[in-house]
Amino acid sequence: MSKRDILSICDLSAKEIRDLFESADYLKKRWQKGKYDNPLRGKTLGLIFHKPSTRTRVSFETAIIQLGGSTIFMAESEMQVSRGESIADTARVLSRYLQAVAIRTYKQETVSEFASYSSIPVINALTDRFHPCQVLSDLYTVRENKKDLDGLKIAWIGDGNNVAQSWLNAAIRFDFSLHLACPRGYEPDPEILAACQAKAENRIILTNDPREAAEDADVINTDVWVSMGQEEERASRLAAFHGFQVNKELLQYAKPDAIVLHCLPAHRGEEITADILDDPASVIFDQAENKMHVHKALLAFVMGGELE
Repeated sequence: MSKRDILSICDLSAKEIRDLFESADYLKKRWQKGKYDNPLRGKTLGLIFHKPSTRTRVSFETAIIQLGGSTIFMAESEMQVSRGESIADTARVLSRYLQAVAIRTYKQETVSEFASYSSIPVINALTDRFHPCQVLSDLYTVRENKKDLDGLKIAWIGDGNNVAQSWLNAAIRFDFSLHLACPRGYEPDPEILAACQAKAENRIILTNDPREAAEDADVINTDVWVSMGQEEERASRLAAFHGFQVNKELLQYAKPDAIVLHCLPAHRGEEITADILDDPASVIFDQAENKMHVHKALLAFVMGGELE
């Protein structure tokens, strides 16, 4: 098997994503029974994180361990790149030690450059443009609750950020409609939006009205209004996002059996109210758990682990 980099959801076909979900089903059922497989015994995953993390780091570390492998965590301040070593040289060296690398960093160009010099698989664990692993876990959670992805109406309420842009990529791969409600000036990158709309056959709709996006939706999805590195914009963002909160009033526009997603961490009382976060319609904590199961399937896929 040739090296597979997962820098965006577009690096996977719809069939490959469905196969990953089948593997995640198997692994989740095994985990629920307290059973573990060891297809990655002797293999090591490197985690290069330039940004703080709770769920992404812990789910990747737990995933590789439960598959029989090991992990090495590397913060930027602990690596020679912080003292001027090139990404190219770092990638070449780490390729001699590890079997895959997951990178959580600021710029998409960083993971792309690393992948171009790496001889081992590179996984995007978050950049400014995309968060593919998060949205794979989100898609898996929707499938788990709605049985299939095709034919659904999925609403994104809030910032047109990296997670929203990975949802745009996902709408190319599956036949659901994606309705994004973003404040003016906080829409997704226009080039990414236009490219995805051109391929999605009128299934991607952008609006500035949260109620329009939520109308008859099967899924209501949101994220924080102020992400890491945007703290200085907090006051202006809170003002701009007024009216985009996921709350009981907004949820009434969705279908009665709609589910609510949030990739966490949540700022209770800002982008989502506490009662909705803890509501029976919320599958947010299942969604967080599913990161581990989907990451296990993804690591087995790119690192060559054969599941029974």
